[in-house]
Amino acid sequence: MNDRSTELLRFRPLLPNARITEDMSGDERFQNATLRPIIKFQNALLIAAFRNYVHKHKNFFHGLTLPKKLEYIEHAIQKDVKFRNSLKGMIIGQYTVEEYEIYIQNSSALNKRMMNMVIERLKDQVQLFELASLSQ
Repeated sequence: MNDRSTELLRFRPLLPNARITEDMSGDERFQNATLRPIIKFQNALLIAAFRNYVHKHKNFFHGLTLPKKLEYIEHAIQKDVKFRNSLKGMIIGQYTVEEYEIYIQNSSALNKRMMNMVIERLKDQVQLFELASLSQ
């Protein structure tokens, strides 16, 4: 393992609930060992990116009801290719070379897992976007 890989792994949070067992699929193992810690580590950046997305789209988000806000988050990530690719880059850029080698073998399925996790994380924190709108 090279210095970059060692340093990247050193900064990742430990997630005791992200269990890794021998009977897991490779994708599930990658999700728990790599994606979960990276997404948690990048949480503040993901929130800032979504706030910027909302701002660039004329703050339409802030006028929505809670159920519509949750739909908006999902739709923004699933349908806006530029935004989705930006979020993916924030996560993939934190891979070690070894993890990247695993990722490219099944990138389509892993991208789907990754974006679903980001959607759920942002939905779970939707109140943070409300607080931001009150202070603007």
